[in-house]
Amino acid sequence: MQNPTIVYVPRDSAARSVGADEVAAALQQASEQGEFAIEVVRNGSRGALWLEPLVEVVTEQGRIGYGPVTADDVPGLLAAGLLTGGDHPLRLGRVDQLPWLARQNRVTFARVGVIDPLSPEDYVAHGGLRGLRAALALDPADVVAQVTESGLRGRGGAGFPAGIKWKTVLECQGEGADLKFICCNADEGDSGTFADRMVMEGDPFLLIEGMAIAAHAVGASEGYIYLRSEYPDAIATMNAAIEIAHGQGWLGKGVLGSTLDFDLRVRVGAGAYICGEETSMLDSLEGKRGMVRAKPPIPAIEGLFGKPTVVNNVLTLTTVPVVLADGPKAYQDLGVGRSRGTQVFQLGGNIKRGGIVETAFGITLRELIEDYGGGTLSGRPVRTAQVGGPLGAYLPVEQFDLPMDYEAFAEAGAMLGHGGVVVFDDSVDMAAQARFAMEFCAEESCGKCTPCRVGAVRGVEVIDRIVAGTHRDENLALLEDLCDLMTDGSLCAMGGLTPMPVRSALAHFPDDFLGGRKLLDITPVHRTEGTA
Repeated sequence: MQNPTIVYVPRDSAARSVGADEVAAALQQASEQGEFAIEVVRNGSRGALWLEPLVEVVTEQGRIGYGPVTADDVPGLLAAGLLTGGDHPLRLGRVDQLPWLARQNRVTFARVGVIDPLSPEDYVAHGGLRGLRAALALDPADVVAQVTESGLRGRGGAGFPAGIKWKTVLECQGEGADLKFICCNADEGDSGTFADRMVMEGDPFLLIEGMAIAAHAVGASEGYIYLRSEYPDAIATMNAAIEIAHGQGWLGKGVLGSTLDFDLRVRVGAGAYICGEETSMLDSLEGKRGMVRAKPPIPAIEGLFGKPTVVNNVLTLTTVPVVLADGPKAYQDLGVGRSRGTQVFQLGGNIKRGGIVETAFGITLRELIEDYGGGTLSGRPVRTAQVGGPLGAYLPVEQFDLPMDYEAFAEAGAMLGHGGVVVFDDSVDMAAQARFAMEFCAEESCGKCTPCRVGAVRGVEVIDRIVAGTHRDENLALLEDLCDLMTDGSLCAMGGLTPMPVRSALAHFPDDFLGGRKLLDITPVHRTEGTA
């Protein structure tokens, strides 16, 4: 009997939303009818979301891609020789040689889109567990030292050095430190961000491996992945991966035959944006309403249930195995200044080629938007991009040559955050965007502190008065005072960062606040698009 040809169709929820399941079903049906021998494998997405569903066929020439493919395209593709990489208008060539992908530094995302996410054999064959095995051969303090030396910083937004946090938890000793936790904050709530979801759906064992390394490094025995309810596919994939990992001996008693005992569970949050803040997440994990805790004490000393706790983001923990596998220097060699390694940038909004771009820190915002992103989807000129989520600054085109690193952005009054980049064309009303920032804060505030809870409501009212032309100068001064109060007086970054988008919109687009911006003709400009 003829060996079946392996055809990859993504199971990532972004691909599924545009018909990947139907494409997979059409290929499976063609195989079952006997004319074609096909083995359909559901992989993660490569991150080229404008090409989804991206179908890849294993041939003698390598993995040949076709996309975007619909179920109706399948018969024609098969007739054109899909299974041997035949020519077709949707043919893209070898996927790993597409310039958009080949120019990236895929480190954290090296396996995403390449393997079957729930195949332990695939995971190990593509380098999985190397980091964990290396870590288990070291003393915990040496593991922490390697993470520190790599320069890895938290990818959740604050950019705090991961090694310092781990060292604090490791050094907690005594009666209060009899139990330690590893908590992964997968409450990815920033607009325009989706990297956490994609790596969990595309390479879930990587997160498990990273959390197991963290557990060995600090002496933890229990771990929790706090995942938002809006990610049902990621929840299902992580739960399945944890069950498989237990069966493989990668979790539980004596991980990989070592002395490490580590159990891991998924906990689903109700979708409160504030639970992206670490102490609110911990309250939610404890069964309470998610509200910000005053610091000190910090979670590394008194975290979940009052015990020493490592709280890291998904991208931080999924980068740890690479650091241990290849050594800290290999990671340290990437990046610029104090921003070492790679960042997974997420391109969204009004952009032609949205998706995941993983590259070393130091790439410019212009390269991301114009080169990788291809400009706006509407075809209109780019006017601004918001970097760092809904509380990040709006940067004008004149600042697009800013290098993507933590310090450069901070000096420009902006932040990298989780790496989300949301693009707007010249039809955007920046007064409305500034108002949205205050409105968003009012909606999502946990309500614990007055500057955030009340300040955001007053902010909406003041911006409305400015746009209406009511005592504009006095209200502009009042808005500035209000922004100072929220920045300096809020208990956490929810209220403290809300002024950032407001101030950036005022600074770079003041005319939009002069009585409302006259909307431009926004008739879409259609442009032809070549292959990637």
